[in-house]
Amino acid sequence: MKKVLIVGFGDVAERLVRRYAGQAEFIGMIRRPERAAELRDLGVTPYVGDLDAPATLKRLPRVDGVFHFAPPPNAGKTDPRTTHLLHALGRHKPGALVYISTSGVYGDCGGNWVSETRPVAPVNDRAVRRIDAERQLRRWGAALRVQVSILRAPGIYAADRLPLERIRRGTAALVSQDDSYTNHIHADDLARLAWAALFRGRSQRIYHAVDAHPLKMGDWFDNCADAFGLPRPPRVNRAEAEQVLSEALLSFLRESRRLSNARTTRELRLKYRYPTSDDLLGELRQARPEGHNRGQMRLL
Repeated sequence: MKKVLIVGFGDVAERLVRRYAGQAEFIGMIRRPERAAELRDLGVTPYVGDLDAPATLKRLPRVDGVFHFAPPPNAGKTDPRTTHLLHALGRHKPGALVYISTSGVYGDCGGNWVSETRPVAPVNDRAVRRIDAERQLRRWGAALRVQVSILRAPGIYAADRLPLERIRRGTAALVSQDDSYTNHIHADDLARLAWAALFRGRSQRIYHAVDAHPLKMGDWFDNCADAFGLPRPPRVNRAEAEQVLSEALLSFLRESRRLSNARTTRELRLKYRYPTSDDLLGELRQARPEGHNRGQMRLL
């Protein structure tokens, strides 16, 4: 059975392990030793290591594959965490590595359709750090002849990862003519795409980990509100948004793009469980009990 290391053991990693239990021997890297029991309960061997402390990576075991799900640091323009990981992996190089990056590397594309061949144009340091990680990984993979696949993911959602608090607060969305396109991937499908990339991905290849149904951001919030019986957010124009929304929210609204997943579906050959976000929201509507209170629902 192949040994697979997961670096950055969060929600997507847990979904991957539950989905593919028995198909690999999983080793999960965690920073806090108290999480070890949690991983063992999932059938995962814990490895206590910190990408910010290279000395803790010296005993990394030999593995066949690596899922690199750890984000860069919160500051700077480079990703030293990826540097430290690759140095440690170089002692016993794996056969393949999959990295989850971000679609934010493209910056604002004016709502146009985007393929993986489009040049990156980051507009914030978060995306700059991701580009640094991607470049490190691709150079390392080419030099050591390791298959590296990079999944550029947008907004990740699931039944328990929806913008309901934002909607309940009544935070405004943009009117349609001013609104930005946003892309989505269900957390289960992201985990499945990562698994497919480990075994089917092409060397040094970039893939869009997205569904085929981009939405304007306000429409996404409306759809979520409707599924949970909540009032739809109020709409404002872009000038008004600059006055009432936080800078963090505005940074997302300033970027608009529609990501094509044609290469992903063609090469990774995965049938999405949730081809559109409406598929999940439809399940949630059906799960709503009769006579429910407004805004309350039993989650799947």
